[in-house]
Amino acid sequence: QVQLVESGGGSVQSGGSLRLSCTASEYTYRTYCMGWFRQAPGKERERVATIYTGGGRTVYADSVKGRFTISQDNAKNTLYLQMTSLKPEDTAMYYCAAALTPGSCNPKYWGQGTQVTVSS
Repeated sequence: QVQLVESGGGSVQSGGSLRLSCTASEYTYRTYCMGWFRQAPGKERERVATIYTGGGRTVYADSVKGRFTISQDNAKNTLYLQMTSLKPEDTAMYYCAAALTPGSCNPKYWGQGTQVTVSS
């Protein structure tokens, strides 16, 4: 069982920045990859960024490339999402997720979510 707790969401104006954090009960020695997803009202959940916890390789959705950075601090069992140049369309509930099975980044565990609201 991996428990995930997100924090760092909030309200910001367009062009602003936020950093989301996700603290995991168990980290790299159990997870294969971790990621951030988001879901806006009336829209499907979207994978925003992924990090392969063993080697640190990262993958981003086209909509956030160059603006968001996913990173990890293994000593703190924490995953981060640094978000810059935020746009109103980034408004959504953001979720942290963990996948354990080698070769698959389909999440098995989810956090409760943290709201990000970007105003124009």
